[in-house]
Amino acid sequence: MKFLYTVLGTLSLALGILGIFLPVLPTTPFLLLSAVLYVRGSQRLYDWLMAHKHLGPYIKNFREHKALPLRVKIVSVSMVWATLLYCAFFVAKEWWMSVMFIAIAIGVTVHILSYRTLKKRM
Repeated sequence: MKFLYTVLGTLSLALGILGIFLPVLPTTPFLLLSAVLYVRGSQRLYDWLMAHKHLGPYIKNFREHKALPLRVKIVSVSMVWATLLYCAFFVAKEWWMSVMFIAIAIGVTVHILSYRTLKKRM
């Protein structure tokens, strides 16, 4: 079972890292899932993840404060809108697809902005 938790934690970590670069893929939930899976599968990997210079603060800040830094909010919302507006106007073949992309952008924006803003930097 520990092996399965470790493999799933690593898969979740990979998706979380991809989420840093792909605006529609969420980063923090996958990193939180990775932490939970690593706790059950590999204490060494959990310790590494929590001590990681870039990834650890995502998990710690969210667990402790249920908040996102302002910079993360701005970058996330900007990337979501840039990507989905491009898709709505240049990729979508049907009008309903454009509406769907814009609806997704609105939903993701509302979700991101629903979290408090973390006052200190990550």
